[in-house]
Amino acid sequence: MQCLGEMHAVTDKAPSSSYSPATEAAPPAMVGKHVCPECAGNLEWNAKAQSLKCPYCGTVVPWSEETQPELGQAVLEQDLAEALRNPANGRGWGTDERYEVQCQNCRAISVFLKKTTAQRCDFCGSPAIVAHEERNDAITPQSILPFKISDGQVRDKIRQWYGSRWFAPSKLKSAALTDTLHGVYLPYWTFDAHAAAQWHAEAGYYYYTTESYRDSNGNMQTRQVQHVRWEPASGSLQHFFDDELVPGTVGVQPNLLRQIEPFPTTTDLKPYSPEFVRGWTVERYQVDLNKAAKLNEEDMDSQLRNLCSQQVPGDTQRNLQVQRQYSGRTFKHTLVPAWLVGYTYGSKTYQIVANGYTGQIAGERPYSWVKITFAVLAVLLLLMLIAPMLVQS
Repeated sequence: MQCLGEMHAVTDKAPSSSYSPATEAAPPAMVGKHVCPECAGNLEWNAKAQSLKCPYCGTVVPWSEETQPELGQAVLEQDLAEALRNPANGRGWGTDERYEVQCQNCRAISVFLKKTTAQRCDFCGSPAIVAHEERNDAITPQSILPFKISDGQVRDKIRQWYGSRWFAPSKLKSAALTDTLHGVYLPYWTFDAHAAAQWHAEAGYYYYTTESYRDSNGNMQTRQVQHVRWEPASGSLQHFFDDELVPGTVGVQPNLLRQIEPFPTTTDLKPYSPEFVRGWTVERYQVDLNKAAKLNEEDMDSQLRNLCSQQVPGDTQRNLQVQRQYSGRTFKHTLVPAWLVGYTYGSKTYQIVANGYTGQIAGERPYSWVKITFAVLAVLLLLMLIAPMLVQS
């Protein structure tokens, strides 16, 4: 058992996973091509059609459960302890048709599975991009959540988002910036674990007594005074963490990622295949498994403390101590879809990101101090007009 530190915010218990742990940590099967039945070109995933589509002749091959065996094996959880002992396993993209570029501004590394000329960084909009070469091959994405929101849908959502930013500069609203929209796949780790915890705390129960006091006029008054009676308390709990997400990206700001989550990785993942990412930008994993596992453990510790805190009886509590143990820890690599807008306004870079599956949007924007000044003056003027009326009433 390990003792945890201070209390943090709690999240609800995740639903049961639909994936089964793999008995052995084996690299996933990769498929190099899935050809068009009409022209033999490489099929690509089309978000609007929700199908594989040929970029050359337009032939659509609907996704179905029968298609899955052709594209790869089922999505399996991998044993975390074994993978940490053998970190070189599970690398490669399943195709040699790839090249990488790195942004010198935000440091994001983008992977392309077909020869596409990148003029600007898809993440921050900077033109400072250079070819990237790495001795070690990239981590294999084992599963993928394909795009569900099309570019047309997300453009409308972004325009609505801009329109609701009252204090954004008018020039920014008229530009709308959707010309810089890019669809990218972001790398994520997901972790499962069984947790057993024992806790000890002091539970506080409120009780009240009546006391007398003299008010400012010298009159005797009575009032209720709250006290706390402390009693020792203890308990235990079992909890299953299912698909706890840890981003493997450096291209999107963490606070924006949290705002567009969750991604339905417990229900809608598909086995990875190059067909899903051809024609899209993919960010390379830049958070390795060891670091991701530590971040996941810290997050689970925080959630466990809060789950234990909820079990402490009484009206208040103090000195909560938690000892926990994790077992059956597994993980998988996955790619999740996001639409990005990166732009520069003045001398500062801003980013807008949309969940490519749910359409949830989060973003940064500059402020128009002219509009803010006018708003403040309008409020002051309104107060000056209604103040005499309030005094008379």
